[in-house]
Amino acid sequence: MLSRFEELKLIARCIAADDRDAFGRLVTEYEGGLRRFLLNLTGNDAALTDDLSQDTFLKAYLSIRSFKGISKFKTWLYRIAYNEFVDWKRRNLVVSVTRAEIPERVVDTVAPSDAMIDLEQCMASLSDIEKSMVLLFYVEDMPVKKVAEITGCPEGTVKSYLSRARAKMADVIDR
Repeated sequence: MLSRFEELKLIARCIAADDRDAFGRLVTEYEGGLRRFLLNLTGNDAALTDDLSQDTFLKAYLSIRSFKGISKFKTWLYRIAYNEFVDWKRRNLVVSVTRAEIPERVVDTVAPSDAMIDLEQCMASLSDIEKSMVLLFYVEDMPVKKVAEITGCPEGTVKSYLSRARAKMADVIDR
């Protein structure tokens, strides 16, 4: 894990000397968490996650000079990733398909655990913005303030979405 000083030093090298190795270290540091975040947002679509991750890092590299250092680099990067996902959703109207609508022969023969089915159903009951906030807050363990920065919503709105998401997920589990 990079310290704040090491992170800023790498960013300065990227800006001052166009140091691709320094940016490579930043990619290595944040790639796993960013991919996990996007993988959850895309409903475990690995190919789409790869595309969005690549687009995110490319956009971050090209616009690193606009990074002001007010927030952490990770927050800035996740904001880019979130915007890439939202843009992709706008461009591609995705029709969600429930597990029951998939023909029997296509369903994987390995039975998932009940907990995974519950989690899938809970996440499927959420809107994209609620899902994003749940992933950032609970999975990525970011405070409400950081979630607000990434999603561009006020902190009170983030809390409302999280509360609404918890209620929806509790309702799914109770059924």
